[in-house]
Formats: sequence, C-alpha cells, structure tokens
Amino acid sequence: MPPIQTGDDPTDRSPAHLLRHAPFTRFLIARVGSVAAQQMLMLAISWHMYDLTSSAWDLGLVGLFQFLPGLATTFVAGHFADRLHRGRMVAVCVAAQGATAVLLAASTTMHFASRDELLFLSLVLGAIRPFQMSGQQALLPMLVSPRLLARSLALSTSTQQMAVIAGPALGGLLFSIGIDVVYFTCAALFLVSAALYVLVRYDYVAPSRVPVTAETVLAGLRFVWSRPLLLGAISLDLFAVLFGGATALLPIYAKSILHVGPQGLGLMRAAPAVGALCVGLALSHRSIGKGVGKKLLIAVATYGACTVAFGFSRSFPVSLVLLAISGGADTISVVVRQTLIQLETPDHMRGRVAAVNTLFIGASNQLGEFESGVTAAVFGAVGSVVLGGCATILVSLAWSRLFKPLARRDALQ
Repeated sequence: MPPIQTGDDPTDRSPAHLLRHAPFTRFLIARVGSVAAQQMLMLAISWHMYDLTSSAWDLGLVGLFQFLPGLATTFVAGHFADRLHRGRMVAVCVAAQGATAVLLAASTTMHFASRDELLFLSLVLGAIRPFQMSGQQALLPMLVSPRLLARSLALSTSTQQMAVIAGPALGGLLFSIGIDVVYFTCAALFLVSAALYVLVRYDYVAPSRVPVTAETVLAGLRFVWSRPLLLGAISLDLFAVLFGGATALLPIYAKSILHVGPQGLGLMRAAPAVGALCVGLALSHRSIGKGVGKKLLIAVATYGACTVAFGFSRSFPVSLVLLAISGGADTISVVVRQTLIQLETPDHMRGRVAAVNTLFIGASNQLGEFESGVTAAVFGAVGSVVLGGCATILVSLAWSRLFKPLARRDALQ
C-alpha cells in the first residue's frame, strides 16, 4: 500500500487526514498498546525489585541488565530491519515481550519470583527491544510521504504519550489488586498489539540477497559517524538522558521522599507523558518552522533544569508539574531529532541508522538508570537527580559548540 500523500490543501496535512490511512492508524493503535504494556511492565519490575530488596543498587541493575544485551544485538537488529518486512518483525518482538510478561505473572502467582528472575528477564527484554525499535523507527517513514513526516512523528509521539500516561496510571491502580494482575494485563496488551502490527501493510520489496558481513552490519554506524548533523542529534539524546533521567529513582521518591506509594509512583511515571502529549498534539498541527537546532538545544537545557528542580522538590503536586514540563521539553527534542534522522537517511539505510539511534537511546535510558542507581548509592537519591540535571544543562551548552551543523540548522527539511 502506498504511503499517505498530500496535495496543496493544508487540511491534507492535518492529524485527521493521517488517521484516515488504515496502515498508519493500525500502526498507531499497535504502538499505543505495546507502549502501554511496556510502561506497565517496567513499572511493575522496578516496584517489584525495590519491594523485594529495598536497594537503589538493584534498581540500577535492572536498567543495566536491559542495556547490556543491546550492545550485542543492536547492529544485527538494524541489518534485519533493512532486510525483513518491518511490520512482521516488530510483531514478533512484541509477542515475545508478551511471553515474558506471562512468565512473570506465573512466577508471581506461584510465589517463586526472585531478584535473580527479575534481572534475567530484564536481560531478555533488553535483547528483544533493539529489534523492535529498529523495525518500528524504520517502518513509519514507509507509511507517510516526506512532507508529512514531521507531523506524523509528532502525532505518533502524542499517541505514544497517551500510552505512557495510561500505562503507569493503570498499572498503579492494578497494584491494589495484585502485581500478578499487572503482569497478566501487560501480556494481553502485547498480544493484541502484535496482531495489529501483522496487519500493517506497506509496499515491501524484498532486497537483493547480499551476504551478511561486518561491513554491512556496521554500515549504519559509519553513515552516522560521517555526518556531524546526525551524530550530534543522536549523541545529544544519549548524554542528556544518561545524566538527566530520574526514572529509575522514582520508586525511592514515591516510597521514601514524597510518601505517595505505588499509586503515586504511577502518577509520577505518567506525568512527563502529560506534558509530552500536549506538546506533541501542538506539533502535529503546526510543526517547528525556523531555528530548529537552537530550539532543540533549548529544549534539552529545559529538561535538565526541570530535573534539578524535581530533585529538590518535596511537594507531590509541584513534582508532577516539573515532570510534565520536562516531558514537554523532551518531546520537542524527540520530534526534531527523529525527523532530522529520517529525512537525512535513505530508505535502504533506515534500519541500520535506526539501530544506531536505538543503541544510543538504550544507553541513555537503561544505562542512565544504572548511573542513577550508582550515584544514588553514593550521594543519595536527591544528590543523584540534582547532579544529573546540572550535567544535562552542561551537555546542551557543550553540543552548541561541538556540533555547529546541528546548532545552526534552521529548518527541518
């Protein structure tokens, strides 16, 4: 099925026009379901781990164990995303995560869940995710025309944030029934999403058979390294979120600092998505015009400043507002970076470039959780969050000097 096209009518570029295209709509619904399930699953694993061990170090290990497998599988995942049908590839990955949720539900119900099991299954999830993310990132540009890419990314980000809001909030409510119920719900959402990804159709042409070599697998890394704009955009996310992310420490804030329990934890996990949803919907109607490089760097600095303020906050409502603002700033960063990456990459390289981006995102999120756990063990949770936010601000300033093509980029296209 051909991608969505657009004429000269401005209404052809509206979110409503995008949603009239069945493959794109299926993609969005499948993404909502899988993201909601992932958010609930990560919430459940982090709370489960802290409930079992009361250790910030173990919370950090959950992030590290999700990151390490990606080092071995990411570039292979990118190669497969450029060789296989991307919708079916993502469907298999989502179904495998559903099977993992079933295992967690069963072990919890039968009362033999343990720290070692949570860490092992974190490794499994970490190995699966690069395949899903590489295929998913490379799939979206096949469903829309280049002129609609920025708006479609913004709309996709908005719907994703709806799932990020609903997933933790629903997970927090389901905790009152039992953590096994959370795991079973995750499994159901994963399986429904996998079925929808199978139904996503696009004009897939099987590539010519080329032997798998180190050169073909690592082609995406060389492509990014040779283009300062792409390297700056991808590495900016790596270092900004690596230092500035406070997600891994939210269970500590919920239980020991703000005293709001698992329900409060669900709201804090959802708060950044509220801000992201508002900003994403705005960008789906009106994309960023000029000065995109400067606005990207300002958004990253804002994210860092909100993280610093959150670290010091002792008010639950204020903390939620700060997390929401940080989510909005992060969405500006995501939409600008992802649009630049897709527009600057030819289709035959998108899977492998997406793999590089996935590796950097995984490092920023999962390795960032480990960094937060380590620094929290040394400086305490508050010290870890505040230092990380300050480091993010410094990264934004440094990238404005180190990557001039990114800082001076005026328009997305």
